[in-house]
Amino acid sequence: MNEQDLSQTVWQKSSYSNGQANCVEVARNLPGIVVVRDSKDPDGEVLRVNWEGWTNFTAHIKRSHIQHPTMGCTDK
Repeated sequence: MNEQDLSQTVWQKSSYSNGQANCVEVARNLPGIVVVRDSKDPDGEVLRVNWEGWTNFTAHIKRSHIQHPTMGCTDK
């Protein structure tokens, strides 16, 4: 995937982070991609995923969570 200007990125912490530092942050405000980073390393590498890939990934996680409700999530 091509490099993209991330200066306008709006990061959101996972709702499952329970206030701890070990968290994933996601930005969904950029055209055509979703960007993911480790909150412990905000200046580190980011993962860029196209919308279709992100939608498939999150749908899979949601299905897995329903089948395995004890995945270690603390908020939901």
